[in-house]
Amino acid sequence: MEWRRRHVLGLSDFSPEEMEFVIDTARSMEEVLTRDIKKVPALRGKTVVNLFFESSTRTRTSFEIAGKRLSADVVNFTSSSSSTTKGETLLDTARNIESMKPNVLVVRHSASGAARFLSQHVGCSVINAGDGANEHPSQGLLDLYTILKAKGKIAGLKIAIVGDILHSRVVGSDLHSLGRMGAKLWLCGPATMVPKALEKTGARVTWNMREAVKDADVVMMLRIQSERTKSPWFPSIREYSRNFGLNRALFSLAKDDAIIMHPGPINRGVELSDELADCASSVVLDQVASGVAVRMALLYLLAGGSHAAH
Repeated sequence: MEWRRRHVLGLSDFSPEEMEFVIDTARSMEEVLTRDIKKVPALRGKTVVNLFFESSTRTRTSFEIAGKRLSADVVNFTSSSSSTTKGETLLDTARNIESMKPNVLVVRHSASGAARFLSQHVGCSVINAGDGANEHPSQGLLDLYTILKAKGKIAGLKIAIVGDILHSRVVGSDLHSLGRMGAKLWLCGPATMVPKALEKTGARVTWNMREAVKDADVVMMLRIQSERTKSPWFPSIREYSRNFGLNRALFSLAKDDAIIMHPGPINRGVELSDELADCASSVVLDQVASGVAVRMALLYLLAGGSHAAH
């Protein structure tokens, strides 16, 4: 296939073939990361600006590393040290940065639709690095890639996603990336955080942790999105952990070769016990490693790499 996208704003309109193309490109990028000199000149002379209006460790760092591995010039922008603290609007900030001729803006913002809004007003490519509770497309792609590496397939796998489903932009993208590839998705959490209406997406909804985890191939735990939840959605953290935290006894209900995932950051002792976070079944750090390769692939495809499949 031929890559035709100028922006990566979400996975809702990605075809399975497009997702496979990104994953195939990520595989070739991962080979670069195994070399002694982990750098190629693919994006030499290109500029990537990481425009982050929310805190981030994994996403911002991996986009920065991804750009540098491809020899792009990478500039990191944080709102706390910018003119947004003086009242400058998001659009004015983006237009001022665009006037410096970057090739790609990587945008994280608390408002759903922020990345799409910017893509309509700037001339460079835009990658959505998370917009409110909407989507996080590179996370959806790296989750897909991580599971493919661990299981060799997606179709037919039972994947349980547990936690704050309602406010999670990770789920917003995983429903498209994993669901469209044929996974059997189960969504679980407190009834206040997992609306029954989500079954319209094709996923199964349950408020019973044992039902979700039983015979699962993949168990993905999510943290409570406290920065996006002002009201109490459950009586207490202790009760939440007791009912929806993953421990050894619950995980024993999953398949013997099941894997544990988490997009991070982990709240140990809340959604995931220490022993499971660090056990052999955990692929949490593999997700982080996959993220660099996937983000290299996206930057390469958007900023002037070869657009033809080989």
